[in-house]
Amino acid sequence: MKSRIIVCGLDRAGYQIFCLLRQQGATVIGVNDEPIPGEGAEIIIGNLQAVSTLLAAGIQTAKTLVLTGSDETLNLAILLQARVLNPKIRIINRLFNTNLGDRLDKTLPDHVTLSVAALAAPVFTFAALGNQAIGQLRLFNQTWPIHEEYIDENHPWIGRQLCELWNDRSRMLIYYLPLKEQMDLVSAVVYGQYLQPGDRLIVGTKPSFRTTRSSLMQKLLKVVTNLRQFQQHGQSVVVVALVLLVTILIATLTYICVDFNVSVVDALYFSVGMITGAGGKEEVAEHAPDGIKIFTAVMMLVGAAIIGICYALLNDFVLGTRFTQFWDAARVPQRNHYIVCGLGGIGVQIANQLHTHGNEVVVIDRDPNSRFLNTVRSLGIPVIQGDASLPATLKAAHLEQAVALLAVTSNDTTNLEIALNAKGLKPRLPTIVRYEDPNLAHMAQQVFEFEAVLSPAELAAPTFAAAALGERILGNGMTGDSLWIALATLITPGHPFCGRIVREVAMDADFAPLYLETSYQTIHGWNLLDACLSVGDVLYLTMPATKLEQLWRIDPSQLEGLGVRG
Repeated sequence: MKSRIIVCGLDRAGYQIFCLLRQQGATVIGVNDEPIPGEGAEIIIGNLQAVSTLLAAGIQTAKTLVLTGSDETLNLAILLQARVLNPKIRIINRLFNTNLGDRLDKTLPDHVTLSVAALAAPVFTFAALGNQAIGQLRLFNQTWPIHEEYIDENHPWIGRQLCELWNDRSRMLIYYLPLKEQMDLVSAVVYGQYLQPGDRLIVGTKPSFRTTRSSLMQKLLKVVTNLRQFQQHGQSVVVVALVLLVTILIATLTYICVDFNVSVVDALYFSVGMITGAGGKEEVAEHAPDGIKIFTAVMMLVGAAIIGICYALLNDFVLGTRFTQFWDAARVPQRNHYIVCGLGGIGVQIANQLHTHGNEVVVIDRDPNSRFLNTVRSLGIPVIQGDASLPATLKAAHLEQAVALLAVTSNDTTNLEIALNAKGLKPRLPTIVRYEDPNLAHMAQQVFEFEAVLSPAELAAPTFAAAALGERILGNGMTGDSLWIALATLITPGHPFCGRIVREVAMDADFAPLYLETSYQTIHGWNLLDACLSVGDVLYLTMPATKLEQLWRIDPSQLEGLGVRG
């Protein structure tokens, strides 16, 4: 009998995970706080953190609990209750707070933290960079985009042997789906299979880094050439400063004209001291006529008001947000940059990844109190505070010279409006749109011909499902209705692969080996196929999720103890 998996919280992401696990043949029970049309006995309805609800779902005998709700506080409450009822249950926990998640992973045994934003953002980034990724793979401390190569009559690989592609370190062959006959990837490589029309090949590509970001000198020149932005942000400061200077000039000239024995310097010194309240050279006005004394009193009051306004504006401009806004506006790239609209959890991840890949980025967000403003500014990424759905805001981001635009706010309608306005200004601009409903996302891409319309829930669901099935997950992807996953498996004395040659076991179990870590080396390519698996080795591989059950006997927590790398 298969081990039971409980999916708790069937919102859009949770229901996707539930259906995907059921589709892969897992024994899965859903828990939700309200009925779902069309679903029956496999869904338990009730308070998600109630003991009675969890017991009805079989928490005491379940192997894995998947917490998929967006409410992190509720997820933590369910986690505590579940661990009381079943201390050995493995928990897949959806948390955006990765710092807390890392601490939980280190503190609690068999606890895995996953973030929908962190899982979806790389695919948005790859789409903006021109890669139509179907998944992602975490190898050698880098995220590799995974895509499907469909071999047609014009494909450059047609007629080539798979063994020619096997040893290329710039790519990883993930899975092979021949059109005419069933054959696993390793057999196809070993026996020199030729790629034929209609074959499909899943490939992971090593990420490349560009060096298009401007140097420090170029950034300073950009600020100087964009000083016209100062008029928008500093006009009031300049006006008040001019009024103050005119007031001082009028006072100085008045005292000189009344008493020719007063020097220009003394008159100026007294005027500045009188208006600012600092004092000095009071004798200039002490022996003056009563009219001048009244003039002096009026100038004191006027000067105090002007000085107060001037200090307030300067304080707001320098210490408040005005100067930051001016600095951001002045640093907006002129060309060959990416525009990210929406600074939420996914937006900040995308901006960070594009920046890490060496690209110029500008962010547009209407919320001046966004929790991620300081994060992106610390990376040197300029932020335009405004409504990205307005053409004027898009023009301020130099849309017509941009490489691509990503509309990733939390509102589907807003994202659609931003994307359509961007296309109106620049019809050929590559546009990536976030749309929560995966069904509508596919239709929106067809109707509006955007480069990509992606649903975070749909992108993240395979990883949650793969993690629920066991092992330490490195990546995943979907080909048709089949889920395949990349994982690291520790070879223990009881492991079904222990003592066997990688080539032989890969053919029998239908998996694709990526590389092997031994106690003294990392083995790739042809040497990997001839390697013998020994106790303590860590084999990195990809395989269909439906065949993972043969590995469930291994305790995933052992991987952490040996410091397995991703």
